[in-house]
Amino acid sequence: MRTGPRKSPSYRVVVKEKQSKRDGAYLENLGTYNPTRNPAEIKLNLTRVNYWIEKGAQPTDTVNRLIKASTKAANVAAAEAQA
Repeated sequence: MRTGPRKSPSYRVVVKEKQSKRDGAYLENLGTYNPTRNPAEIKLNLTRVNYWIEKGAQPTDTVNRLIKASTKAANVAAAEAQA
């Protein structure tokens, strides 16, 4: 779901029912993605993302890419915390 003014987009990663309208109501907000930052800012609640995927939610290709990037960043942060 896109938010922000023109030429300054930011996005919400949400869970929606398949039959709902594109900008209609959503079930849960899982995080945000801000591509205007350098590097792009991805904030996802990975426990809730995994919960919804286990329940049968099918992420889009773009959201799949964001999930992988967020997981990779979380793993790097955990490794640095242990070192």
